[in-house]
Amino acid sequence: MNKLLICVLALLLFINCKQNANAQEAAATGKFNLNFEKNDLNETLPDNWLQWGKFDVKKDSVAHAGKFAGKVNSGSEKGAFSSIAYKIPANYEGKSIRLEGYMKTENVVGYSGLLLRVDGNGKSLVFDNMAKQKIQGTNDWKKYSITLAYPEEAEIIYVAGLVSGEGTAWFDDFVVTIDGKDIQTLKERKPKVFKARLDTIFDKGSNIKFPVLNKENSTNLELLGKVWGFLKYYHPEVGKGNYNWDYELFRVLPTYLKVENAVERNQVLIGWIEKLGKVDICKTCDATKEDAFLKPDMAWIDAAGFNTILKEKLTYIYKNRFQGKHYYIKPAKNIGNPDFINEQAYKEMEYPDAGFRLLALYRYWNMIHYFFPYKYLSDKDWNTTLKEYVPKFVDAKSELDYELATVQIIGDVQDTHAGLWGNDDKMEAMFGENQAPFKAKFIENKLVVIKYYNPEYEEVSKLKVGDIITHIDGKTVETLKKDVYKYHTASNETVKDRSIASTVLRSPKTEITIDYISNGKTKKHNLTLYKRKSLKLYGVDTTAKCYKMLAGNIGYVTLENIKDEDISEIKKMFKNTKGIIIDIRNYPSTFVPFKLGSYFVSKPTSFVKFTEMNVQNPGEFNFLEGPKIPNETETYAGKLVVLVNEQSQSQSEYTAMAFRAGDNTTIVGSTTAGADGNVTFIYLPGGLRTAISGLGIYYPNGGETQRIGIIPDVEVKPTIKGIQQGKDEVLEKAIEIIRKEE
Repeated sequence: MNKLLICVLALLLFINCKQNANAQEAAATGKFNLNFEKNDLNETLPDNWLQWGKFDVKKDSVAHAGKFAGKVNSGSEKGAFSSIAYKIPANYEGKSIRLEGYMKTENVVGYSGLLLRVDGNGKSLVFDNMAKQKIQGTNDWKKYSITLAYPEEAEIIYVAGLVSGEGTAWFDDFVVTIDGKDIQTLKERKPKVFKARLDTIFDKGSNIKFPVLNKENSTNLELLGKVWGFLKYYHPEVGKGNYNWDYELFRVLPTYLKVENAVERNQVLIGWIEKLGKVDICKTCDATKEDAFLKPDMAWIDAAGFNTILKEKLTYIYKNRFQGKHYYIKPAKNIGNPDFINEQAYKEMEYPDAGFRLLALYRYWNMIHYFFPYKYLSDKDWNTTLKEYVPKFVDAKSELDYELATVQIIGDVQDTHAGLWGNDDKMEAMFGENQAPFKAKFIENKLVVIKYYNPEYEEVSKLKVGDIITHIDGKTVETLKKDVYKYHTASNETVKDRSIASTVLRSPKTEITIDYISNGKTKKHNLTLYKRKSLKLYGVDTTAKCYKMLAGNIGYVTLENIKDEDISEIKKMFKNTKGIIIDIRNYPSTFVPFKLGSYFVSKPTSFVKFTEMNVQNPGEFNFLEGPKIPNETETYAGKLVVLVNEQSQSQSEYTAMAFRAGDNTTIVGSTTAGADGNVTFIYLPGGLRTAISGLGIYYPNGGETQRIGIIPDVEVKPTIKGIQQGKDEVLEKAIEIIRKEE
């Protein structure tokens, strides 16, 4: 080798080593300790790393590079979870965010992985923890990555390494990039400062004192709530984020509560509006479309008894309403359902004061009034609801009363997606943390045991599958059902029964007395209850195959544990069968309407259309054409039978609609949950969380699914006799339908 070549190679080697050294130095001195090397502040954890979960988390010398890595050791306790996490202010702009990192595992049962989460507006905006990859067992160091869309409203970035289940994992050399640029060197943006966020005067409480409520002041508070919501979503200054609209309510209330007649009331409202500032003429505000499916409901303005000046001011604001990116509302990315942003949940207020409770009512009522696509389907006129609930919220004497008032107005929406899904601890305590070890269902109007969550409890519990429960602690099941009826939210009565059947078998006690009928004989038993968290209430065997061949050359698929990789095998295995049964009496583990639905259509086929809100004109909803199911080169020639019941909800219903569009499909079973459409979450004072079906879902001909559900072509419901004999009568009917083709 000549000397020149040797010199060149030596120079290249020197440059490469220097670059590596510089890179390591940059990582070591980076503003974020993502390589776990900084260890000056804590003897246990690397600097600025946090422990999430209850088990052993620490720094460790078993490293991928450098001296240290993060180590997570999770225990064998059921539901064990632990992670080592890092928090980064999201002061950056971009469209995508990526986390890369190295992981080493040892004897992991469950899964381990990297975690990337971006929060904003007090909630998680995007999230992935690699759970679907099911990384288990023992593996040497390997590089993994997660890529997510980077939300505009991002405030905090969390990165972590986790173990869910039992085992140990090590994590090292994390790198976070936004649009491909390392966050360690990425220039920080100057966060936009909204005046609304600077207003913190009522953070500790509203200090509002309410008089004794009567018909007159309840009516005044009803009208204030409607004006408050109108201004929130239409007034340009509120839309710009120039006002903390929660706290503006507390500023106007003391004066408003003192009004003695309609004249004084109108003057306070006029003065309040004028203080918000001048509203310029809007040159881009389009009129509501003539063919809009739903139009803004302003009838309350004429019905309120307002004087001409106040009516004209409200009408002028509507015609010259805010346009652009609203501070409190936006369409969810790529979907179009409402996304309520910058709504504080006030989690620190376990029992919010009366002012904040009234705020909760106003916030919820107006969200439904302007942005719930199915408001018109509720049995109750929504315009009458606000006044009814003013005293229930203001006079709620305890945290439990507040939660119960909230769940009742949520129930008036009649949406199975609705309900209290967070921080409703007092209501949960009322129902009880202990549960019967079996599942019961209303069949033929009787409460029937249909399966055990934990089969090991069957012998000691005495009741057998098919037994009929008549009394619980001396009360008839019918009485108990009436007692809890108003606290259960649902689109239809079938789903009410689904929920109530579980609730009546809960209790704060560890034992209840059951009267029941078994083999025609009346019996009584003191039934031991178990902690709900210890029971397999929602267990799905993810290791089992989702498909099998039934007798008579019939394929069977359940969607509760289907995986993407199963779909090609299903098509191959069932290609020449007489029929395929797809069971959606569950919630699909994978989204399959197009990947599997394409096997059953001979041409591109429409199966759905949507209604979408117009965020520039709150209250307006318009139809959008939905996607089509693409066809494959070869269409399945046999008969498709789809099984549904009240457990089929949301994605299950959407999937059933897609399969119904097939060339030779029959839907068998009973009415579904009637809650179709992407979920929109709502946060209320006291940390309460609820939701609505945020996107209107319809058949291509305009046929409705909300509340109605997916109506089967052939209705089959389980019978008590069938349950006692261990039959699946819905599945049997599906097999019979396919065999008729012989």
